[in-house]
Amino acid sequence: MRLSLIFLCFIQYGLGLDNGLALTPPMGWLAWERFRCNVDCKNDPQNCISESLFMEMAERMATQGYKEAGYEYVILDDCWMNKSRDEKGKLTADPERFPSGIKFLAKYVHSLGLKLGIYEDIGTLTCGGYPGIEGHEEEDMKTFAEWDIDYVKLDGCYMDAAEFGTAYPRVGQFMNKTGRSMVYSCSWPAYLIDSNETLPWKDLIQYCNLWRNYDDIQDSYDSFTNIAAWFAKKQDELIPVAGPGHWNDPDMLLVGNFGLSFEQQKAQMAIWAILAAPLIMSNDLRDIGHPYRRILLNREVIAINQDVLGIQGRQTASSRAKGIEIWTRPVTPTTTANGATVYSYAVVIWNKRDDGTPYPYAQPISSYGLTEKKGYFIRNLYTGQDYGLLQPNDVLPLKVVPSGVVMFKATPVVAIKTRSVQEDAQW
Repeated sequence: MRLSLIFLCFIQYGLGLDNGLALTPPMGWLAWERFRCNVDCKNDPQNCISESLFMEMAERMATQGYKEAGYEYVILDDCWMNKSRDEKGKLTADPERFPSGIKFLAKYVHSLGLKLGIYEDIGTLTCGGYPGIEGHEEEDMKTFAEWDIDYVKLDGCYMDAAEFGTAYPRVGQFMNKTGRSMVYSCSWPAYLIDSNETLPWKDLIQYCNLWRNYDDIQDSYDSFTNIAAWFAKKQDELIPVAGPGHWNDPDMLLVGNFGLSFEQQKAQMAIWAILAAPLIMSNDLRDIGHPYRRILLNREVIAINQDVLGIQGRQTASSRAKGIEIWTRPVTPTTTANGATVYSYAVVIWNKRDDGTPYPYAQPISSYGLTEKKGYFIRNLYTGQDYGLLQPNDVLPLKVVPSGVVMFKATPVVAIKTRSVQEDAQW
């Protein structure tokens, strides 16, 4: 019976999502971690889930450098809806908090050169108790297309997880049917982490652009490190399924909020870049401090995250005695030597110690897997310091602050293209 259902599902949804989107990890802003389900606009009008909140965030994204850095999606999360559908069974926005409607909001966001995302749930209700899409899948996808939505986050509350294997693909089929390209963010795996069920990675790749893997992130260093540890533990399973158009999602960036120190926020940005994770901020862009904006707008770290190869990185070393973790990711530029690809690498040295002083860490660069014999140019991506050309046996002396990181890029000499004679003449 189970095999028959799988076969029928393959026939029915064989084309998959097929939208050509999210070829690099999506970047944007989402309300949930910072603003939650605050619907009290009477007593807290500046921070409640409302039309004005999303318009303000979109305006900040468009005018304060975020759009130019690659952040493009402004995403509603739970609690934007009316508590019930209209008389025709359609979803509607809360009329007091979104008096102009979602289509108006999409038009405003698009006018700024940005894109609008929306939240729903695969079950009968959202996690916050608003109408879910079960039984209304086709109608709701049509509604989202009519509203000019660009991104759909679909949660997994109020449905038996055993139904996900047909429910999530069915929604993707209806997305295709609308003719509008919408990024599809699934929560499918996150609801299976405590089960013994094998995750359906082939289906996730086929039907979703990204998927939440694990627990919701909270505004704390413990939450961030717990998620990173889980990704390290599962990395052999996760890395092969990530790539252009389909990404593992460790959840939102906490940069600019309250729970992480400045150095810890740099650490999250660095680890998310190594993981090829979606860079979805959840903060208040109206009052974010300049140092935190610099983290979010660091073009060199973003370039690692958005690298076109789309290879998810991994934790390559973890020493309890030293309190140090090493994370690396293969990136461009590359070249071929003796039939093998020679990669550039992004490397993060993460100090998990709490003893109050920067930890001296001096290792030959070969210890990071940098073994190309002609050497690598090394550049610190947070400070901009160039360490010059180092050979595999050369030692790179570093100091890493407690709970902070050093992040550098190693570019092999052989991957740097020399200018042609004609180009030299033009210079």
